Amino acid sequence: MKKQRVSDSVTVNRRARYDYILGDELTVGMVLSGPEVRLIRDHHVQLKGAFVTIRGSELWLNNLTLGADTAQNIKLLATRKQIAALMREKIAGSTIVPVKLLGGVRHIKLVIAVGKGKKKYDKRETIKKRDIERGRYA
Repeated sequence: MKKQRVSDSVTVNRRARYDYILGDELTVGMVLSGPEVRLIRDHHVQLKGAFVTIRGSELWLNNLTLGADTAQNIKLLATRKQIAALMREKIAGSTIVPVKLLGGVRHIKLVIAVGKGKKKYDKRETIKKRDIERGRYA
């Protein structure tokens, strides 16, 4: 009997960790149609340039690139308490950023995080720390 993985990372938004100081992460569901699920499972998806907004009392993922199509808007599934907490963070000046797309055996989930935008000098510090960890500088 073949053991199935619980969650398989389909795509990661590497730019998010570079552009934002990320805080709490939250895993949410997505409302998808059949062709959208197939494109995600076949890794024809990009989170680059995607962002999360709150419309009314609903979470929406905007500018998701699926296959050849661009600018897909997809509804996200979260509890009212989670949406209220995200709304408070948004009012305080934070941004809600999609970090990772998980395509497991049964469900496709999105990991979102609350983030504050980095300044240019913060980005330089991030690059410097990463280079030091790699051992480029002694």
